Amino acid sequence: MLNEIFDNCNTKMQGSVDHMHRDFKTLRTGKVLISVLDNVKIDYYGTPTPLDQIGSVIATDATTIVVNPWEKNLLSDVETAIFAANIGVNPNNNGDVIKLFFPPMTVDQRKESVKQMKTMGENAKVSIRNDRRDANDKVKKLEKDKEITTDESKSGQDAIQKTTDTFISQIDSILRVKEQEILKV
Repeated sequence: MLNEIFDNCNTKMQGSVDHMHRDFKTLRTGKVLISVLDNVKIDYYGTPTPLDQIGSVIATDATTIVVNPWEKNLLSDVETAIFAANIGVNPNNNGDVIKLFFPPMTVDQRKESVKQMKTMGENAKVSIRNDRRDANDKVKKLEKDKEITTDESKSGQDAIQKTTDTFISQIDSILRVKEQEILKV
């Protein structure tokens, strides 16, 4: 029964770390990544659809992304969606493709990206702490219902804390590496 609680807690905490990694893809670093467009969706026949499912999205160099919709009548919709997403650049529609020219990042922009990254990391830590609390509550309930002993409850909570500490330090390590990556010119 305790092993089930540990496994569930571990899975949820790993999910928090994975979510943080997905959030990082939306951050701008020195080199432009097509993942900055991951949250941009257009209305494609009544369905919100990601850009990479209605055309090709390619980073042609370190500062340029080209969006080439398979249906040319979608150009204006794509342009509007990118503009509304407020990703820091204005789309350039040449009637055939949409080009996004990202200027090199300034020091202030890099610091702002680091600030956003740290917020994402803090959100992941909060989520992990919530998972710890939920797991501890389940262990305490088992003890209260006399399904486990007080010693088993104490050792279970200690194991949950060790898992929490491991994930928190993993996040701190990831944040340090990501910060260096963003601030590197």
